[in-house]
Amino acid sequence: MHAVIIDVTIDDPAAAKANLDAQVIPMLKGIPDFVGGHWVALADDRGTSIVVFESEASAKALASQAESMPMEHVTAQRIEVGEVLART
Repeated sequence: MHAVIIDVTIDDPAAAKANLDAQVIPMLKGIPDFVGGHWVALADDRGTSIVVFESEASAKALASQAESMPMEHVTAQRIEVGEVLART
């Protein structure tokens, strides 16, 4: 398994959360290799997500898409793909 880690600054927390629920999560659930994800608010203006896929190819595809597509109400500061070493 591989994960995509995305750190963001958040322009509008309420709008970002609404977009996450209405757009981002349903889109991810439609990807065949999608395992799950966690979105964490670190402060009013910062957050991070960890989105896990069965394959490295799917994780890299999402990372590439996230780098080239503008996100609503957030600005990506870091996008990385890494191997999941353990899971509980």
